[in-house]
Amino acid sequence: MKSLQPAKNPAAVWVQAASLTALKNKNPVVFRHCGKQVALFQTGNGIHACNNRCPHEGYPLAEGNLSNGCTLTCNWHNWKFDLMTGTNLYGGDQLRIYPVETRGDEIWIDVSDPPYEDHYKTVIENLKMAFEDHGYDRLAREIARLIRLGGDPLDGLRLAIQWSYQKMEFGWTHAYAGMADWLVLFDQYHDDEEVKLVCLLESVAHTAFDVLREKDYPFTERVRPFDATGFLRAIEEENEDSAVSMVRGGMRDGMKFDDFEPLLTRAALAHYNDFGHSLIYVTKLGTLANRLGDAVLEPLLLSLVREMVYATREEKIPEFRGYTHALDRWGTGNNMNPMAGNWRRKGVRSALEEAVDCSRADPAVIYEKLLLANAVNLLSFDISRQDKVQVPVSDNVGWLNFTHGLTFSNAVRKQCTRFPELWPQGLLQMACFSGRNAAFTTTGYELDRWTSGDPERDIRNLTGRIVDHGQSEYIVSVHLLKTTLAVAEEAANLATGDALLLTAALTRFLHSPLKRKQTLRTAYQSINFVRKD
Repeated sequence: MKSLQPAKNPAAVWVQAASLTALKNKNPVVFRHCGKQVALFQTGNGIHACNNRCPHEGYPLAEGNLSNGCTLTCNWHNWKFDLMTGTNLYGGDQLRIYPVETRGDEIWIDVSDPPYEDHYKTVIENLKMAFEDHGYDRLAREIARLIRLGGDPLDGLRLAIQWSYQKMEFGWTHAYAGMADWLVLFDQYHDDEEVKLVCLLESVAHTAFDVLREKDYPFTERVRPFDATGFLRAIEEENEDSAVSMVRGGMRDGMKFDDFEPLLTRAALAHYNDFGHSLIYVTKLGTLANRLGDAVLEPLLLSLVREMVYATREEKIPEFRGYTHALDRWGTGNNMNPMAGNWRRKGVRSALEEAVDCSRADPAVIYEKLLLANAVNLLSFDISRQDKVQVPVSDNVGWLNFTHGLTFSNAVRKQCTRFPELWPQGLLQMACFSGRNAAFTTTGYELDRWTSGDPERDIRNLTGRIVDHGQSEYIVSVHLLKTTLAVAEEAANLATGDALLLTAALTRFLHSPLKRKQTLRTAYQSINFVRKD
């Protein structure tokens, strides 16, 4: 087949596609070249060429219809495109069009790809449109195009952060935490093209979902010198503008995550913050800053500060009010040999007392026993609780409450190992998790049923389930992911028997039903609530 590269555009690759006679006799004509299918149409506005595959689901556009001169309709799902520009008239994926020339009776098309810079810009523009609509399938295609183009696949995550951080009214959500965990799997599956795309897609799509149709909630632009004491005080006083202005000042002066981390950890553990989420988010911010670079640090810091400012402080409610008194008495206990069974089925008050009683023991030992106590709770969660209707709001406990006990523990080990002076807060808050969940457990549990006897094999099998999780709710899939990674990290540091306890708890969680909508219970609780209006 003839090919030609005119001097006027040395980057072009012109190929002969068809004859005018052939197009006149059969309109449209499909031309194939190097794996591409190009459809040529004779329209009232001349000859136009486009990708024959509809960018929606790949159906042949040569089977579509022309109307209004240059409007091409794909008959499968009624998507419409302007053949002059490739614009999607419904706002979805753009249609690729090809330059056309006629030379006598011959029709020639330029099949060259656009310059990298232009192609990259187009992909990013389309990715942003898909992000703003939370178009899951389109996000997948645009990220795949970014990868095929040879761009940095992590650019999609960096941009998702930039597009979202000012739209999260109360700061960090599980989307950013999940992004950090998906990056861990992205690195683990470095040779698996499909799994890598899953990791990128889930990261971007979850973020898009969490800010869908949200307006901007701008941060103050004020900049003031960073002061450690003032920064902690601003968060304690719920003064977002003051804390944010100091973060901006610190960034201006060259501070990095490692400089902020000690204070963020202290602020996260200053209270039983947001049911432990604040501390988990600190660890995830470190992962994101390390993998995505300095460009994401400031927006992530600002969003995390906002989360801490708005975080609920659980130790101030009656259920956990003994926490502060227990913290004051830390180091006064007599039990130097704590056991996980010490916390078995004990409520919050008793769980805190058990932690204080062993508070002179090695913090790493106390940590391990509390970790196992929380694993036993997960393994023995009374699933029938999900089906109870006539219960008070305080009994609205489900699987995800139990998984927090392990993911928070994982964060405690990481941050308190770095900053040992915070072990008392971390351990007592782990005891709060244990005590809160203990009331919703059964007296016994089945260990052998939920483990193969090899914790490493269990982790491999369970991780494989995560990448094809099948969950429609991001909040569920991200809990499956973060609990799996937390268990994998903690099990690696335990003796085999204890590691099996963790993996068995994880296996039971991943293989059990999660009742995510309580219709009758909600009706019952609402009726009883309004009766007291």
